[in-house]
Amino acid sequence: MPNMTNDEIIQEASRIIKQQGLALIDCAERLQRGGETADSYHSAIYHLFRACDQGGKIIVCGVGKSGKVGEKFVATLQSTGSCAVFLHPTEALHGDLGIIQSQDAVITISYSGNTDELIRILPSLRSRGIPIIALCGNKHSQLVKESDAWLDAYVKNESCPYIPAPTTSTTIAMAVCDSVAITLMKLRGFTPQHFALNHPGGALGRKLLMKVKDVMYRAAEVPTVTADTLMDKVIVESTRFKCGTVLVLDNQIQNGVNGISGYNNNNNNNNNNNNSKVIGIITKEVIRSALQQFGAQLFQLCADDLMSRTIVTCSPDDMACEAKRLMEEHGSEAGDGDDEEILGALPVFDKTNRLKGIVLLDDLVELL
Repeated sequence: MPNMTNDEIIQEASRIIKQQGLALIDCAERLQRGGETADSYHSAIYHLFRACDQGGKIIVCGVGKSGKVGEKFVATLQSTGSCAVFLHPTEALHGDLGIIQSQDAVITISYSGNTDELIRILPSLRSRGIPIIALCGNKHSQLVKESDAWLDAYVKNESCPYIPAPTTSTTIAMAVCDSVAITLMKLRGFTPQHFALNHPGGALGRKLLMKVKDVMYRAAEVPTVTADTLMDKVIVESTRFKCGTVLVLDNQIQNGVNGISGYNNNNNNNNNNNNSKVIGIITKEVIRSALQQFGAQLFQLCADDLMSRTIVTCSPDDMACEAKRLMEEHGSEAGDGDDEEILGALPVFDKTNRLKGIVLLDDLVELL
């Protein structure tokens, strides 16, 4: 192993990161100064936007490290609303050029701008009359001369002073690609909701798409007791159901869970006066805390002694993230030491003020 001290290793890592950071700043400043770099960038964005707007796609070509940059570029374009595919130049020479349609635009990535595999497909691309954009570090290269627009990816030097491995140049290429993808996203009005549709399995997708009805426990899965129910029965009911949180009603249920209505009714006068109303909530955390505090004396208490009388509700069609916000904000307002008032669950009522289920803060924290 080369003789480098720990300090020298850190210094070398810092030098490389700083060097690449300065190259990024230099690239941005060339754009801001205007002139050929800015004009050509505008032209590239115009061609790409037009391709997407008329139902075409962005075809990205590159080999080697530039090909890897291109693959990542395509993934970013796809997730931000621009239809894109990666086309390997070697495969393109053997029939895969058939993927190209008249509405498309092509981006070729090559730092030198003289990559043989890319140069060889240019005549076929030109004959199709589609725009060609070169992402390149050499504005005098053949690739730039044969293209309709140039994305400036010039760097003064790579990170390694004696081995010209693509390092700084690929960092700049990735940054330019990201700038193109995000610019197109904004021009095309791509919203966080659109982004979520492309990422249903990710945290952002769940945050923007998941509704309360997707994560709540149904009414039949929610234990209910009355205010005078002794705590031993409350605990039994809590453990019989997976959700563990118990709703406290003002009288005996006569009509089953579908006959349970809301706490204050939200000025809704359509409810049957005989229906039970939710007047309190006992979470499993409250039960656990009470067991530690009261011990065996807990079984002399009833639900009315421990239930939280603060009832905040939501509807099945509310966003799950909004339900989570309601519980967290209420807990923050309650302040430290007021455990009873920190919400761990929200009863869920429909538009007719009928109980549909319950949603738990723990579940939302885990999912969102």
